[in-house]
This record gives sequence, structure tokens and C-alpha cells, in this order.
Amino acid sequence: QVQLVESGGGLVQPGGSLRLSCAASVRDFSIYTMGWYRQAPGKQRELVASITTTGSIKNYADSVKGRFTVSRDNAKNTVYLQMNSLKPEDTAVYYCNTQRHFMGPPAGSWGQGTQVTVSS
Repeated sequence: QVQLVESGGGLVQPGGSLRLSCAASVRDFSIYTMGWYRQAPGKQRELVASITTTGSIKNYADSVKGRFTVSRDNAKNTVYLQMNSLKPEDTAVYYCNTQRHFMGPPAGSWGQGTQVTVSS
């Protein structure tokens, strides 16, 4: 199974930035399309961003377009989420996961996630 470890979350003021990392303990990381998801208290987990195997195509939820950037480093088995201009509504636990296809359902087990709190 793919083991995923998210990191980089924290408390930040509105307008601030954070970079999240997702380290995948898996062989052939480059064959997986990856996604970032988030879940706020009382809400379902939602897809935030997706990235293809080489990073050539990316997709974002409308709520984060222009503010978030997903990237990956296949040599390091890591996917990143750069979050700028953060808003209180971005507060959530953020998770990464493999996808069955680009922008498709999550395919693996969930990690612990990393908490992002945007508050003044």
C-alpha cells in the first residue's frame, strides 16, 4: 500500500502563505496522478487540486484558483501545495492521495493530514 505523510500545516493570518508537503512511501511514484483534499469540521472531504504524473496538467477547485499551486518532485516522491492569500474559509485538515485517474476518486488509504488554520 501507498503510505502518505502530510506536513507543513500551521496557524497563519489571513493573507498569509503556507507550503504543504506530501511524502509518499511507494515505488514508482511517477506513475500516480495525485490530489490534494481538505476537510473542514462538519463537512465532507473535498478535492482541492489535482496533478498528472509529470505535472503537465493541473486542476484546481474554483475556490482556490489563482491562490494555490500544486507541484510535484518525482525524484523525491513528494507532491506540494503552495497556498497563498489564505482565507479563513481555507481552514481545514489537508490530505493528499493517489487518484484512480486525473481528478478521479482517491485510490489509497488516508494519512493523518495536516491542519491548516487561517485566523487573525
